[in-house]
Amino acid sequence: MLSHVNRKTSAAGLLREMLARPGLIRAPSATDGLSARMIAAAGFEAIHLTGSGVARSMGYPDIGLVTMNETIDRARSMARSVAIPVIADADTGYGNALNVIRTVQEFEAAGIAGVHLEDQVTPKRCGHYEGKQLIPADEMALKIEAACAARRDPDFVIIARTDARGVEGYDAAIRRAELYVGAGADVLFVEAPESRSEVERMAAHFRVPLLMNMYSGGKTPLVSTADLRTLGYRIVIWPSHLQRAAIMAMKRALELLQREDVSAADDPELMVSFAEREAIVGLPEAGELERRFLEGKKT
Repeated sequence: MLSHVNRKTSAAGLLREMLARPGLIRAPSATDGLSARMIAAAGFEAIHLTGSGVARSMGYPDIGLVTMNETIDRARSMARSVAIPVIADADTGYGNALNVIRTVQEFEAAGIAGVHLEDQVTPKRCGHYEGKQLIPADEMALKIEAACAARRDPDFVIIARTDARGVEGYDAAIRRAELYVGAGADVLFVEAPESRSEVERMAAHFRVPLLMNMYSGGKTPLVSTADLRTLGYRIVIWPSHLQRAAIMAMKRALELLQREDVSAADDPELMVSFAEREAIVGLPEAGELERRFLEGKKT
């Protein structure tokens, strides 16, 4: 309750408004309410709930081991913590078209602005792993139709993702994406293009909003935010940056603690202060509520 965010417009409505305006929506990826708050405080337009990041935060590789309910719990904590839209990775929709219907309704009820659904078999694999398998394109088109029919808020954004580039090739991925647009997808996400040329060709080919995944160390070459904006991409996500930065910082802190070098481990260059951490999660606001509703009560 302390982190409840009041909005005049739904999260989905805010995302729709952003998509209706020119420009690139920058959505760094988060795995929980803390990282979501940090992204919002840094001034970004939106947040991406990374399925791969959630899996790794639970100690699993991204091979479809995380359940819908586990992801929904993360989604809910993020959406209620921030005022900017959260876009969620809903994997394959966790099953067939009927599963997709429930998935969309659960994410919508959790306060999420939109989801991306992919055309891999269930269980899926990270889009930058080898060994991916796809469902038939017409089956995926029906899942997109089901997703669109399932939403209660017409502003809720359905993003169709295809992983066909690494399985069937670039041209097949484009054909699949076109089919998914015809099924009603609001935004397209062609995962893992393998060259700068492919990134540019996709932008020139489609007239619907495109999402680009800047997955550092993956199959896609890194393209600057400025260039993505110039090419006409509408959303960019960075699924691994924050988590990998946090892992590096944790490794360094643990090395110092293992050496019993506590003073170095407390270096402000390595970690935020106690006060800054508490400010990020809203302790000052909680204090105000305590003074208003607890200390001010009649005895």
